[in-house]
Amino acid sequence: MRYAQLVIGPAGSGKSTYCHTMAVHAENEKKAVSVVNLDPAAEYFEYAPIADIRDLILVDDVMEDEDMKFGPNGGLVFCMEYLLENFTWLMEQLGDDDDDYILFDCPGQIELYTHMTTMKDLTKALQNINFQICSVFIVDAQFMVDGAKFISGTMAALSVMVNLELPHVNILSKMDLLSKSARNQLDNYLEPDPHVLLGDFQTGTKWNDKHFRLTEAIGRLIEDFSLVRFIPLNIKDEENIGDVFLTIANTIQYGEDADVKTKDFEYPDDDDDCDDRDESFS
Repeated sequence: MRYAQLVIGPAGSGKSTYCHTMAVHAENEKKAVSVVNLDPAAEYFEYAPIADIRDLILVDDVMEDEDMKFGPNGGLVFCMEYLLENFTWLMEQLGDDDDDYILFDCPGQIELYTHMTTMKDLTKALQNINFQICSVFIVDAQFMVDGAKFISGTMAALSVMVNLELPHVNILSKMDLLSKSARNQLDNYLEPDPHVLLGDFQTGTKWNDKHFRLTEAIGRLIEDFSLVRFIPLNIKDEENIGDVFLTIANTIQYGEDADVKTKDFEYPDDDDDCDDRDESFS
């Protein structure tokens, strides 16, 4: 079995930083974790990828093509579709080791994950070559400190979960950049209470009065069915990084198919026991 994280989320949410952080943590724990860059518009990242989609296609080349005339979003979609059409290239880059654990650093165009089938088709292709995959949806914690933004982020995460149909973990990134008061405020959203969330909307504005019942229904849906939960990530806290890594490892059952080391349970032969007893009485 091979294992993978599909690291997704809006642009600027910290996906590449997350991949680098997890790769370094795994290396420190003597675990082999590699990273693949699937963002054809990426300009900089700290990790050294084992495969880079920019070696196959660049979004700038697509946008500059006079026949296609794509913008940035259309160019990204074209690049991901081109990757699917040339999936054998990615297979050759990945190799065929059974114990692979790979983080796929994906583009930041949210439409790829919420209602388009491109990334879903990619995950199916990876599953066909024996990958067990978990989608890791990353949201910037700085944009989740009030009820409106939290519910918006929650609905985006829910759309991704429904569309990709994969084991799923939601991460609140950049916790280290929050002030102490903002971190305390964020506690209300890690274990969401609809009464707290709805309090942010009770401002008496025409918009809130008109849509309050809808917002209330969404808030109660989140609480009653525990559909979405977020795990905070502070890249400066090694214990927190380890907890996140372990949570995802449990989600994809990483290491559970390892062979039992029977040598740890072998008993000495009867002859060896006799020899030991003879020596003890001599």
